[in-house]
Amino acid sequence: MIEYENLRKVNEPFFSEYEKVFRTTLESGWFILGNKTKQFEDEFAAYCGTAHCVGVANGLDALTLALRSFGFAQGDEVLVPSNTYIATILAVLHNGLIPVPVEPDAQTYNINPALIEEKITAKTKAILPVHLYGKLCDMKAIGAIASKHNLKVVEDCAQAHGAHYEGKKAGSWGDFGAFSFYPTKNLGALGDAGALTANSDLAAEQIRILRNYGSMVKYYNETIGFNSRLDEIQSAFLSVKLKALDKINAHKRGLAELYNQQLRSDFIKPLSQNGYFDVYHIYAIRHEKRDELKEYLLANGVKTDIHYPVAPHNQVAMGDLWKKYSLSISEEIHRTELSLPVSTCHTKQDIEKVIDIMNRF
Repeated sequence: MIEYENLRKVNEPFFSEYEKVFRTTLESGWFILGNKTKQFEDEFAAYCGTAHCVGVANGLDALTLALRSFGFAQGDEVLVPSNTYIATILAVLHNGLIPVPVEPDAQTYNINPALIEEKITAKTKAILPVHLYGKLCDMKAIGAIASKHNLKVVEDCAQAHGAHYEGKKAGSWGDFGAFSFYPTKNLGALGDAGALTANSDLAAEQIRILRNYGSMVKYYNETIGFNSRLDEIQSAFLSVKLKALDKINAHKRGLAELYNQQLRSDFIKPLSQNGYFDVYHIYAIRHEKRDELKEYLLANGVKTDIHYPVAPHNQVAMGDLWKKYSLSISEEIHRTELSLPVSTCHTKQDIEKVIDIMNRF
């Protein structure tokens, strides 16, 4: 059986280093907001090319705190892609804001800049682009629109660690870059973890206050804050894995290239573009007979996944919020998308076997 993912195998190369940093962290007796967290924050900011990184508890909190820091009024609007993971939308709703869907480009699956301006109203305050599957959005176009309309930009970088466009990395384009380090990510922790990157000293300070009960000095609270802090142990693990992130991305890109070159043309493959460095957190194909294909692969010893089986506007939790919108492109993507194995636990031979099976479908 070729698994879709195996987190034990993914982390096995780091076991020895994990044990060392766990021991030093344990023996230090300091587990929250200490030297390990500061070390990782500095390292990840340098990696992303930003002035600051602030560790938080998870990716949803990163998005939520970024939006909270702007001080928007209840009922203000945030533009989001219509085909994102639900966390992007939850962060907007948790702040009492209104998420307004923008359809994606049918080839890149990312928010379509050509459709953004028609959704801007007097209440629009921010754009929340998502670098889906490990491909950056067209941040030049989005940045120009945001500047023209005086909008904030929060990048959802949960699937794009190390991805870049014309050499500028995810997390360095907007007012904030929100990262998740969920274990399956290219840079995955051993539990929940997240971070925000920023270039503004003031913006980073606001997040540090918000993540820590609204306090910069212990027992003195400046604002209504949260308890959302990246802990020392996860920080230590992330520092270990960060040193290997470029190697991880290179491995996944190599496997993706096998798919790109050898899969039959009736499988709609990810779009490769000049200037874009895609990191393939997910290798997403599309096919009209997606469900039949998934069953066929499983019967032939290949596990796959779907990202995501239900479009956000059809989720029960969303109620009637987006029922007034026509979101046919999003629905088509969710109906036909299939995620193939593309992990550091997979070998070239694994992927060639998957390709051979698929090409006989």
